[in-house]
Amino acid sequence: MSVLIVVPARYASTRYPGKPLVALTGADGVARTLIRRSWEAAMAVRGADRVVVATDDDRIREHAMGFGAEVVMTSEDCRNGTERCAEAHEVLGGGFDIVVNLQGDAPLTPAWFVEDLVAGLSADPGAEIATPVLRCEGAMRDSLLEDRRNGRVGGTTAVFGAGGRGLYFSKEVIPYCGRDYAPDEMTPVFHHVGVYAYRPAALAAYPGWQIGPLEALEGLEQLRFLENGRNVLCVEVEARGRQFWELNNPEDVPRLEAMMAGMGMA
Repeated sequence: MSVLIVVPARYASTRYPGKPLVALTGADGVARTLIRRSWEAAMAVRGADRVVVATDDDRIREHAMGFGAEVVMTSEDCRNGTERCAEAHEVLGGGFDIVVNLQGDAPLTPAWFVEDLVAGLSADPGAEIATPVLRCEGAMRDSLLEDRRNGRVGGTTAVFGAGGRGLYFSKEVIPYCGRDYAPDEMTPVFHHVGVYAYRPAALAAYPGWQIGPLEALEGLEQLRFLENGRNVLCVEVEARGRQFWELNNPEDVPRLEAMMAGMGMA
């Protein structure tokens, strides 16, 4: 089964313009850009047949080519990473069995998250898109709640039913639990990891669908699949001692750098 990994990146982020070119300093004291670190995370995935950076910005293109990435130029009209992945797959001529979207703001994504995701989608013929979820310990749930109390857009949470079928994704912390949890206690809350694996037919159809009310309210691209009746598979992954966070806001930079230092990541 052939696998394409696309790392979508755009310069004109609403919340954080120029985000892909922001430098993150690792445990070795060396600064590398967000897009480079995300590409390196994609390159570490076993079983991928091709890895490309997809962008509409010449600054990102030139920088990515400078560190050895293959770059696919896409339209400025792409409204999110999924649409950019769809266009990149088309530009490359299609032909892949699974297309993975490893977003350019997720440099801490462990390779096994993506490997487990591809395996999960491959084993479930009824699923058209798959995405990883990570069960939160109490400390992580508290961090998500603290972000919301302070008006920050932090991580996304997911709820799913039988067979891992996705029911909803939200920037609020769901489900409501009604009690506190110890820092190392497992909770019923699942952090949604912003990586996706698509079957090509569903990915190709996606840009033609209208943005629905839930996607518009939450600002979450995966809700378009649910609003159009498509089966989204949530694949539970294990942290294995690794910390995970996406870079959503400028204040996330020191958080990611602290995580990298704590894990000894260069």
